Amino acid sequence: MDLTGAQKQVDDWIKSHGVRYFSELTNMAQLTEEVGEVARIISRQYGEQSHKKSDKNKDLGEELADVIFVAICLANQTGINLSEAFEKKLNIKKIRDHQRHHNNPKLKS
Repeated sequence: MDLTGAQKQVDDWIKSHGVRYFSELTNMAQLTEEVGEVARIISRQYGEQSHKKSDKNKDLGEELADVIFVAICLANQTGINLSEAFEKKLNIKKIRDHQRHHNNPKLKS
C-alpha cells in the first residue's frame, strides 16, 4: 500500500466507523501518546529499563502503526497529500544530507 492508499483507507474508516475526525489538537495529543508508547517499548526492549508485567506483551509494530494512523488522520484533516510531502522531504534530504552522514566521525566504525 502506498501513502495515498493509506490516506484513503483511513478516511474511509473514519467516515464509516469513527463518526468524524477528532480535532487537530486532540489528534496531536493522541500522536504524542502513541509516540510515548513506542518510546516505552524501545526503552525496555533495547535500553536499560526493565519490563513491567503490563509491558511484556506490547507489540512495537502495532504501536508504530498507531503513530502512522494518527499522523495520517492529521494529514487528512489538514489537507496534506502525504505522498507529495514525503517525496518532497526525500528530495530535500538527498540534497542537504548527501554527504552529511558520511562525514560524521561518530558514525565511523
